[in-house]
Amino acid sequence: MQGLMQTWPLTVDKILDHAKNWHTDREIVSRSVEGPMVRTTWGEVHTRAKRLSNALKGLGIQKGDRVATLAWNTARHIEAWYGIMGMGAVCHTLNPRLFAEQLCYIVNHAEDQVIFTDLTFLPILLEHRAKMPSVKHVIVMTDEAHMKNVAFPGALCFETLVAEHSADCVWGDFDENTPAALCYTSGTTGNPKGVLYTHRSNFIHTLVTMGRDVMGIAAADTVLPVVPMFHANAWGLAFSCAAIGAKLVNPGQKLDGASIYELLESESVTFSAAVPTVWQMLLTHMRENNLALSTLQRVVIGGSAVPEALVRAFRDDYGVSVTHAWGMTETSPLGTLASPTGKTAKLSAEEQLRFTLKQGRPPIGIELKLVDDEGNRLPHDGVTFGKLMVRGAFVVGEYFKGDGGEILDDEGYFDTGDVATIDPDGFMQITDRAKDVIKSGGEWISTIEIENIAVGHPKAELAAVIGAAHPKWDERPVLLVKLMPGQTGTKEEFLAFLEGKIAKWWTPDDVVFVDDIPLGATGKIDKKLIRLRMADYVLPTARPAGVGAKETA
Repeated sequence: MQGLMQTWPLTVDKILDHAKNWHTDREIVSRSVEGPMVRTTWGEVHTRAKRLSNALKGLGIQKGDRVATLAWNTARHIEAWYGIMGMGAVCHTLNPRLFAEQLCYIVNHAEDQVIFTDLTFLPILLEHRAKMPSVKHVIVMTDEAHMKNVAFPGALCFETLVAEHSADCVWGDFDENTPAALCYTSGTTGNPKGVLYTHRSNFIHTLVTMGRDVMGIAAADTVLPVVPMFHANAWGLAFSCAAIGAKLVNPGQKLDGASIYELLESESVTFSAAVPTVWQMLLTHMRENNLALSTLQRVVIGGSAVPEALVRAFRDDYGVSVTHAWGMTETSPLGTLASPTGKTAKLSAEEQLRFTLKQGRPPIGIELKLVDDEGNRLPHDGVTFGKLMVRGAFVVGEYFKGDGGEILDDEGYFDTGDVATIDPDGFMQITDRAKDVIKSGGEWISTIEIENIAVGHPKAELAAVIGAAHPKWDERPVLLVKLMPGQTGTKEEFLAFLEGKIAKWWTPDDVVFVDDIPLGATGKIDKKLIRLRMADYVLPTARPAGVGAKETA
């Protein structure tokens, strides 16, 4: 026997329909690639997205075809998103921060037929156009005036296509398990792998993010997603803002501290989301210019572990609440958020901080477990480290085209590649990526925890920890520090700063000052490149007596 409720497929076109029907005049503000601020509404975005659907149909795009976007966060990008998905095609967001060879690989693997692009990325597309044989059309997200300077044979103008086509277009009318979007992993090991989201998974993820313990945005909020739309769907905010009717502010390509501060203040932003490096730039800009925040209430920080100094600065200096989040492309992306429980909310601000710094608790729709190398479940005692496994309503089941083979265990859990603990209150804390964890004398050392403390030193701009070979302990930690401009530092002062904050045997055997700590395509520290640069490095504790340190890159 089946239930007797209406059949209402969970497809993302209904999200924008809802925004048009009930929040049609709610504003969307974008810093355009051309320069000026552009203002539109959810109602106008809905009409223009439907026009784009008809334009794509006119170009021969059918349900299931992949259509790529290579673009910043703007209203035009959102129109392309919904225009692609609404007609049943697959929106494939390309990360412009990847190397050209990886971009070409991803486009070819996805078999993209059309690419929507901002003016910014035309040079790279023109240079590598011949390496993308599946691409039939390139649509430049600009107007006719700016197309006059575009030297790209056969390129189509976004605004011309919108003007030439009707908004009379049938959306939806397909199964909720139809693919909606395609995002590729950053490919830190091997080729990037595609995660093919369904309309159903995106819709459920949207409902979950709207919960108070998750993103918790409301119709009265003004939201600035600094996290790019090519980073796992901007953490779902292009969907949830439409679903709730929030005002949306898009930063375009200007993500520096001054530009973000300008938008926060000029548009009265109440909620924002970004990776830690963005917030570090914002805080630096505000401190250097003695600035305050007048409307910002909450920020979600994810992508990498949030340093304690960052949380304290927002809380104590600017009165802004920080929620730490964890997720990945394979989880759509939200997996956990460090929202307080009834128990932890009663604690003092200082006592709550140790929970805020964890990656947090899973929302409904996400299940977690820890296992050892043999797959045995481990206790949630807040102490025992284990492989972090996840399953749920918006978690990958297999990669696009079967890459990587079977990726789930016998219980249907996906191996995140992270090493973590889970405490009795349900708060998960990442201690490392499995490939980055340091094994010293048979025990694990968390590089992330050391980094987060070290970057709180007033002279530190960035910090990274890697393991270096040791004849007795197998590996020992090395702290790399990029100092603030104009600063000088010593090994001794940084080790003294760590003293009492970490286990004594975790103390790095050396501190190396570097001019640069490289970041990967998603803004995370690129430890693969760091290890390559440090290949000839020898620990002082592993050198023969009288032998000095080798120079490192």
